Amino acid sequence: MYKGIPYAEPPVGDLRWRPPVEKTPWEGVLMADDWKNKCMQPPNDFPPYGHEFYSDPEYERPMSEDCLYLHIWAPEEPGKYPVAIWIHGGAFITGYSSEIEFDGEAYARRGVILVSVEYRCNIFGFLCHPWLSKESPQDISGNYGILDQICAIRWVRDNINAFGGDPENITIFGQSAGAMSVQTLLVSPLAKGLMQRAILQSGGSYGEGLHTDLPLRRAEGYGLALSDLLGVNSLAEMRDVDAETLLRTFPAFAERVEKEAGGLFLIPVIDGCVLKNGYYEAMDDGEEAEVPCLLGSTKDDILCSPGDEREDSVLYRGAVSFSRKLEESGREAAFVYRFARDLPGDDLGAWHSSELWYMFGTLGRCWRPFTAHDEALSEMMLDFWTAFMKTGDPNTGRRNGWRRCTAEDPFVMEFV
Repeated sequence: MYKGIPYAEPPVGDLRWRPPVEKTPWEGVLMADDWKNKCMQPPNDFPPYGHEFYSDPEYERPMSEDCLYLHIWAPEEPGKYPVAIWIHGGAFITGYSSEIEFDGEAYARRGVILVSVEYRCNIFGFLCHPWLSKESPQDISGNYGILDQICAIRWVRDNINAFGGDPENITIFGQSAGAMSVQTLLVSPLAKGLMQRAILQSGGSYGEGLHTDLPLRRAEGYGLALSDLLGVNSLAEMRDVDAETLLRTFPAFAERVEKEAGGLFLIPVIDGCVLKNGYYEAMDDGEEAEVPCLLGSTKDDILCSPGDEREDSVLYRGAVSFSRKLEESGREAAFVYRFARDLPGDDLGAWHSSELWYMFGTLGRCWRPFTAHDEALSEMMLDFWTAFMKTGDPNTGRRNGWRRCTAEDPFVMEFV
């Protein structure tokens, strides 16, 4: 395994709130044996995530603006392996790619190279502000975290051959904000041709879902609240504020803006460059990359109410509609799933993010009393995920029966 490979220059000083700058090649041998830093972020103690994913100090990482690194798990035997690039979730506010539930070992054993990517989040990754737009040649700001992801994918495409990977067989996949990022990349002209497949877990949708079409100019108005709270009068002064002070300002910033925004506001914005149109408008216009897609949700996902049937779930409907939209556009329908296994140990059910223990094969790290059934379910999901990464079809000689979700046959694979 290779840890902490820099794919861009540290976005500090004058590089704060700018698109990533490609990493200058280093001389000699880089010791890739350190996880490096997660991006600057507030603590995620929102239940159940704090206890579930962030309570083990062994997996805690230092915070820094110097966070643009990636990590690679590769099979030991030489070869030309398919590549999967993981984009973590966390509402575009928190998260990092070496959390306890994430691991690429099970993928490497199945003949897939897994790459996990750190990117800028919250104020550091998605702030829009008139000052920032004014200094930009394109008169835009924000979307720095998405540009980080694009930079990382380009690095992988250009360098993964040295690790035994096939740069022409790249799957991008993510969950929650990571899945929303994947959908952003699918419709972004800047990411055109960078991926051959996509997996969207609890975030991919058409018609209804987690996406918000946020125009740049509105987001710039939100950004004015930050400079006001900081008491700065210029972009130079705002860049001079230390990272810790910026982070301490985040709660007051969020409190001031969230009510007006009606929810998340540090998110990808329609800037005419990274995003030219709204998400569903882009699909209406056939702008998303023409690649095989696999997507789904969990039984008790975000926006679900207790007792909801699957047809009542917004993300379930959004995933099915995503597949049908592809079909209507003359493309191959997607493979759609629903994770419905109630996790043992409490009564939270199959909550948002609960499938991550299974599709990463990390049940042994979790406090929950998993059973042989859970182990078998994890093996099944890993087989399906890696088969899709290899061929664009999750079915194999060992695992089959997963049909595309079409208008005539709206099949959804149940993992329970």
